[in-house]
Amino acid sequence: MQLNLKNPIVFFDLEATGINTNSDRIVEISYLKVHPNGQEETRTYRVNPGIPIPKEASDVHHILDEDVANCPTFKEIGKMIAHDIEGCDIAGFNSNRFDIPMLVEEFLRNDIDIDLTKRKFIDVQVIFHKMEQRTLTAAYKFYCGKDLDGAHGAEADTRATYEVLKSQLDMYPELQNDVQYLSEFSSFNRNVDFAGKIILNDKGVEVFNFGKYKDKPVEEILKRDLGYYGWMMQGDFSLNTKNVLTRIRLRAINK
Repeated sequence: MQLNLKNPIVFFDLEATGINTNSDRIVEISYLKVHPNGQEETRTYRVNPGIPIPKEASDVHHILDEDVANCPTFKEIGKMIAHDIEGCDIAGFNSNRFDIPMLVEEFLRNDIDIDLTKRKFIDVQVIFHKMEQRTLTAAYKFYCGKDLDGAHGAEADTRATYEVLKSQLDMYPELQNDVQYLSEFSSFNRNVDFAGKIILNDKGVEVFNFGKYKDKPVEEILKRDLGYYGWMMQGDFSLNTKNVLTRIRLRAINK
């Protein structure tokens, strides 16, 4: 089944030096841009992360320091990537929890201006787990009937994710071929920041999603425990989370 699109949608996958979105860096990015008329564009870039790639990460994606030594940094290609995905909805496999927060951090870290807050995000892994509880390799075999050659390579994983989503729409008639629906279906929480540290509760109020103030309204906590704001701003939280927290605090002050 072909996707019913109002906007272009970008399927993407990242390989990185690790899984900490605050301290790790991208070493490869691949994305497949699908237009409403069905036209497809693919880009794949190796990226010099500026830090060593740990062996544990290389064992997964097989990218070594010497493979990216002469590659551009994210700062050098980030604006081009931002231009390619500007105005597009975004999809990936485990993307809501890892790839999107990691990509947003790289944009912020390199002062690249792009607003993704109004985009829709489809996480194909969430759809898969809600339906079948498997991994991407198993999902590709299950839905597409093919073995995934080159698993854990960004380009192979990106193409497989796109094919899996189309097959999911064929297999499950209850899934609507609509980006808004798929975005909502593949979300665990209504995230306010991309890392999911702040979410909207069932009343649409911004609440913390971790720690001693979990489920407590952010504005309320910032009014009575300003030290918590300072602790988060100095702590190991993503730049995006800190920006969102500051925006909420300033909004409260200006009320």
